[in-house]
Amino acid sequence: MRKLLLVIGLLLSAMVTQAQLRNPVIPGYHPDPSVCRVGDDFYLVNSSFQYFPGVPIYHSRDLVNWELIGNVLDRESQLPLKDATSWLGIYAPTIRYHEGTYYMITTNVGNRGNFMVTATDPRGPWSEPIWLEQQGIDPSLWFEDGRCYMMSNPDNTILLCEIDPKTGRQLTPSKPLWQGTGGRWPEGPHIYKKDGWYYLLISEGGTELAHKLTIARSRHIYGPYKANPANPILTNCSRDGQGKQIQGTGHGDFIQATDGSWWIVFLAYRNFGGSYHHLGRETCLAPVKWEKGQWPVVNGGQPIDTLMQVATLPQVPVQSKASYYDFSMPFGPEWIYIQNPVAENYLKVNGRLRLKGGRSSLTANERPTFIGRRQESAAMLVETHLNFSESAIGDEAGLTVYQINDGHTDFCLQGMKGKMVVAVKTQLKTVAATLFSEEIDGFEASLRVTSDGEMYRFEYSLDGQHYKQCYAMACSLMSTEVVGGFTGAVVGMYCSQKGSDGATFADFDYFKYEEK
Repeated sequence: MRKLLLVIGLLLSAMVTQAQLRNPVIPGYHPDPSVCRVGDDFYLVNSSFQYFPGVPIYHSRDLVNWELIGNVLDRESQLPLKDATSWLGIYAPTIRYHEGTYYMITTNVGNRGNFMVTATDPRGPWSEPIWLEQQGIDPSLWFEDGRCYMMSNPDNTILLCEIDPKTGRQLTPSKPLWQGTGGRWPEGPHIYKKDGWYYLLISEGGTELAHKLTIARSRHIYGPYKANPANPILTNCSRDGQGKQIQGTGHGDFIQATDGSWWIVFLAYRNFGGSYHHLGRETCLAPVKWEKGQWPVVNGGQPIDTLMQVATLPQVPVQSKASYYDFSMPFGPEWIYIQNPVAENYLKVNGRLRLKGGRSSLTANERPTFIGRRQESAAMLVETHLNFSESAIGDEAGLTVYQINDGHTDFCLQGMKGKMVVAVKTQLKTVAATLFSEEIDGFEASLRVTSDGEMYRFEYSLDGQHYKQCYAMACSLMSTEVVGGFTGAVVGMYCSQKGSDGATFADFDYFKYEEK
């Protein structure tokens, strides 16, 4: 029996050393990851920009399998999003844990700037905002010897000051630490202390092809900081990395597991159909070798790939997500709105979701009636059935593939004079076009959008069984390279009215999101 257990142990050990790490570990629009560990539990947050609720928070036991457990900012008092687009709203957050309290610090660009919130349970509730004096995006925190330090990057310089973590009051003047190695937009600063050194990790190059992570260190928290001669410590903008599907690697956060191993979470994007990315910046993971007194080495100095031979932590799978929503249950944390929602425009009536026509279209971007979720797989299906009998000429309701307010494609029922049509309409920057339009009998239909990562295909059915493909378009048209924006594709339901009588609404029977 003892020999058998030994053999089993050796086999399990071999399985671990030959493990495969698939990136991204959190796919789809999940940029700017920050992570903390409390015991055996890891908690990770991402940027959310113009969407509400904000700052999704994930839990994991192994850094590979992540479960969405909530959103840090789930009240309008915490998250005012007036006029926010994907260029504004919530930029890179940092999460830290100190003496029984979780801290999340971030920037609301366009609505008051830097603030932090606190909680004793990462699932919430989180406090009201504690507003901060030092500005610049991507703020971070470091706790040591009863002091709380804040860093951010105004004027392309990483600044450090001491603050009161309870009130946010700044206690010391802001002092410059480092401007990086010369890459544009030094940002995303984090401080770590190891072996008597303070290490300052930042991003440079902009969150695009030339994105990279660089690092400097000092014996004193206020510096002077000396750059790593081997910078950058992470980039795929290199001879070895340029051919990978994963590009734009950067904006990371180190974490040490209970077994002593070091890891880094960071953002990257995947190209589809050439040099285009439509799913947004995603959360990736890589191992770090960090020997005593030495500089950290990410992934052995090799570029990041979608599949890497990496000995991961023991795997703890999480429950798979539901793919079918019939609106009989409350909305889960994966559901998001564009800006702060107008509550009375979202009703549940007889097991259906009733969306009332907002006064704003998706393009006008003034709290439009929209609810959806991130597209987290290149190959997916999204489907719904709706009744749009309560509509007037020019009103619309249906599905949308949405990247930004001036970059989205809508698959809808549209009221016409005495009739109803099914249409595919797109907004590509200043160009608005109807790509398909066909009159239907009645006022209801099933709408379906499928994707294989290269093309979106739009199909409709009047009986819920036999679908007709009416249009196909390249996913690249919804990419950051074409329509701009910082985020990634989201898919969801919307309703808008052309008139001002407020009577328009659409009833949705279900929403199906299925990854292939």
